[in-house]
Amino acid sequence: MELWNSTLGSGFILMNILKDSGSPDLLCAVIGILYILALTCNCLLLLVITMDARLHVPMYLLLSQLSLMDLLFTSVVTPKILVDYLRKKNTISFGGCAFQIFMVLTLGGAEDLLLAFMAYDRYVAICHPLNYMVLMRPKICWLMVATSWILASLNALIHTSYTMHFPFCMSRQISHLLCEIPPLLKLACADTSRYELMVYVMGVAFLMPPLAAILASYTFVLVAVLHMASGEGRQKALVTCSSHLTVVGMYYGAAMFMYILPSYYHRPQQDNILSVFYTIITPTLNPLIYSLRNKEVMGALHRVLGRCTSTQRL
Repeated sequence: MELWNSTLGSGFILMNILKDSGSPDLLCAVIGILYILALTCNCLLLLVITMDARLHVPMYLLLSQLSLMDLLFTSVVTPKILVDYLRKKNTISFGGCAFQIFMVLTLGGAEDLLLAFMAYDRYVAICHPLNYMVLMRPKICWLMVATSWILASLNALIHTSYTMHFPFCMSRQISHLLCEIPPLLKLACADTSRYELMVYVMGVAFLMPPLAAILASYTFVLVAVLHMASGEGRQKALVTCSSHLTVVGMYYGAAMFMYILPSYYHRPQQDNILSVFYTIITPTLNPLIYSLRNKEVMGALHRVLGRCTSTQRL
């Protein structure tokens, strides 16, 4: 089969989910609104955590990193979807495709590890409250954050480099709304079976240990919460942990389907729905889930907005 020199060609052609839908203008408006909402909510949460001294604790430091990851994650994909629809052009350059793969893997992997560290934070806070400020001191918190970013970046760099080194066939049509490894490998002319196995193994290695740590942490947390004497303390712990578990369920469900499920189970329509879910919907829902049910965050938001209003009046 004739090879297509991707480094000299015009790039790839992405699937236009807006054009292929029954009501493209309506779907474009919905995605645009969700993106603006994701930007607003995550930026607002970052602002509140930064400006309110009462939220300068480990739990909210980790939450601010989650908001930053969601903000970057949705910004890597959503603007291009909207711009491509408006320009009636769905191409992406070879370098742009590589960048998108790298960013999606970095941000997705970092969020995967960060969710595990957030579960550990809740475990220490509820099961070992007297040792909390020792076990979760600032140095350890920043080490957790750095570990999430560094390991995810290294994993993304390896996968991006290896994926983009394959020769691609004349067809440049990627049956997906963004550049990701599974749909891109379908365009490769070389045998990718060993690499697909490596992607599967790395997916299991990156997703399953953090997920096991999260489940173990919340098992201990649930046991501790059920033995709490204070009804108010029990309710507060359950609200915080249920919010975290909701986010964990949304993230890991989509990630495991995309990177652990064998390739013959993948269908373009299913993959695109999942991609919309974890690149657009989840970054919009995460700050709402964590803030609307959290009295400390809502209180801090009122204080910050109150200070901003007072400053404007002066």
